[in-house]
Amino acid sequence: MVAYIYILECSDGTYYTGWTTQVERRVAMHQRGKGARYTRARLPVTLCYVEEVADRSLALKREYQIKQLSRVEKVRLIDSSSIGLATEMMEN
Repeated sequence: MVAYIYILECSDGTYYTGWTTQVERRVAMHQRGKGARYTRARLPVTLCYVEEVADRSLALKREYQIKQLSRVEKVRLIDSSSIGLATEMMEN
């Protein structure tokens, strides 16, 4: 089953990384204060990065890798995906 790693930007400017099989549902849970304890105190949150992986096992490994990145490295990761998304949208 496909899984997704996501990064949320919290209202205080910090980042939260998690994984799910249904991104929209999970982000909505965070927005309602039903997500992780970390995000509950930092609402609202904004989805700023999504990465698809093949299964839960890979999602957990990738989530751990992203959580080990510095803030600067996370910003680079987020920025690189935004550039790719914008380019892809322009081509279609």
